[in-house]
Amino acid sequence: MAETAVKKERPKHLNLAQIRLPLPGYVSILHRVSGVGLFLCLPVLIALFGASLGSAEELECYRATMAYSVLGLPVVKLLLLGLLWAYLHHFCAGIRFLLLDMHVGVELPRARASAWVVMGVSLVLTVVLGVLTW
Repeated sequence: MAETAVKKERPKHLNLAQIRLPLPGYVSILHRVSGVGLFLCLPVLIALFGASLGSAEELECYRATMAYSVLGLPVVKLLLLGLLWAYLHHFCAGIRFLLLDMHVGVELPRARASAWVVMGVSLVLTVVLGVLTW
């Protein structure tokens, strides 16, 4: 019986550049990447937060020092904007995944629409908060 079964050729070398993921797949991957990025930046964020918890005078001195040294550089501002996007995307996608875990919006059209909403909301919030910050 095993001899009569038709053997199906399986792909041997998948070219990952040719595989097209749907948007929910990209949202899932970006959720994981942003989570790792936030975790790796946690020591820096805790140090910045700890420095901001002093008195008002210490905070103003810290702001002035940082504004004229490291944080004034455009590259650092872009990195902080990327960190802001990572946080907002991780937050929005996390809410989406919590809803999916409760079986809300698991139908394919609604899942795709919620992925578009996550991408749109995270980008719009990043632009709005980025403009308000700088």
